[in-house]
Amino acid sequence: MPANYVLLEKITVGAAGASSVTFSGIPQTGYTDLVIKASVRDIYGSHSGLIAVAFNGSATGQTRKSLYGTGSAAGSESSTDIRIEYLSAATATASAFGNGEMYIPNYTSANYKSTSSEGVSETNASAAFMAITAGLWSNTAAITSITLTPNSANFVQYSTFYLYGVAKLGTTPAIVPYATGGDTIMTDGTYWYHAFKASGTFAPTKTLSCDVLVVAGGGSSGASNGGNYTSGGGGAGGYLKHASQSLTATNYTVTIGGGGTGASVGTNNGNQGSNSQFASLTASVGGGYGGANGSGNGGSGGGSSVGNATGGTATSGQGFAGGGGGSGAANYTGGGGGGAGAIGSNGTSTNGGAGGAGKNTDSSWLTATGTGVSGFIAGGGGGASWGAGLGGAGGSGGGGLGGGNSTQNAGVAATANTGSGGGGGGNGYAGASGGSGLVIVRYAV
Repeated sequence: MPANYVLLEKITVGAAGASSVTFSGIPQTGYTDLVIKASVRDIYGSHSGLIAVAFNGSATGQTRKSLYGTGSAAGSESSTDIRIEYLSAATATASAFGNGEMYIPNYTSANYKSTSSEGVSETNASAAFMAITAGLWSNTAAITSITLTPNSANFVQYSTFYLYGVAKLGTTPAIVPYATGGDTIMTDGTYWYHAFKASGTFAPTKTLSCDVLVVAGGGSSGASNGGNYTSGGGGAGGYLKHASQSLTATNYTVTIGGGGTGASVGTNNGNQGSNSQFASLTASVGGGYGGANGSGNGGSGGGSSVGNATGGTATSGQGFAGGGGGSGAANYTGGGGGGAGAIGSNGTSTNGGAGGAGKNTDSSWLTATGTGVSGFIAGGGGGASWGAGLGGAGGSGGGGLGGGNSTQNAGVAATANTGSGGGGGGNGYAGASGGSGLVIVRYAV
């Protein structure tokens, strides 16, 4: 691509899918135009999907005219919205992704903003939609964010969106990323962030001073062992931040740890999460398992079952211990898994212990990359209750809710890419899986 055409942000949808994606922190200097490119599939029950476009969080003041073909006919329409259409949806050929592009000139001007887009639904069926669209946003505000939303559905995993800035010919763009790699590449105007939700390679184009946040996979919980024992919650994956790392123009391997798999009924104990690591830096240790017969150690410790006074231990500097199980109470409660920010709570005479809180000291990283949960990450899983009691709440940051008769019997899985622990399985039900890990690399603009 020409030197004046620069990738500003990249977003790849993870395993959980996404109801929308947002490009935020769009530079207000150095570029005149914006270009969006998308490779997309959604779960809409049709052969073709549509993407609604909102600027600065608003879809008001929009108008559109479209020309389209279906493979057997052509047509046109006008409407009060702006779209990229059409893209592949649920009934398109399996694993096929549609392609779309939108051009937005003069996005910081005080005039109304025009758009032009094209898209095609990739499919082997006879009905294969394609369209070209002209849009107008009747607003004089500069565009600072763009939200893309599918119609009545979710974007599926691996749907990928790119935002490019176009600078004047002969000028050097004001903000340029100095590395490749990551599922999300974004800037807040002060830093570039590369977020890895899956293992990959970080490749600087010059020597950089980088801060690196590494979260391991969370531990899963155990299940009922067929007796009156319920499980403690899984512990969060280890949380480490490596400051001011001098990285040269070479390739660095990024490893994302998976969450532990939830135990089946009768298995007793869950499974430890896997380690995450950036290059040769100290690895973040996978979260300890929650158990119906003890508990596991890890980045944060797993919660224990009834009669076990203490939970699993944490790795120094990476997390906190899990909580202990209730002492032979009628509801046979489990302790909460430890979180990156706090210990897991003990089970009470009635309810499972709450998972330990996650950490929010780097919430700006999470906000910039659209990761974590409400500014937190790496929460412990809640412990379970056997009888009429409640399962323990999952720790802030994505920890799973524990099972219990007054809530639900099965534990709830942790949120993906948060390194959180799974909720304990109660009353003869299975345990829940921990969340996969995350790595974010940050460097100055």
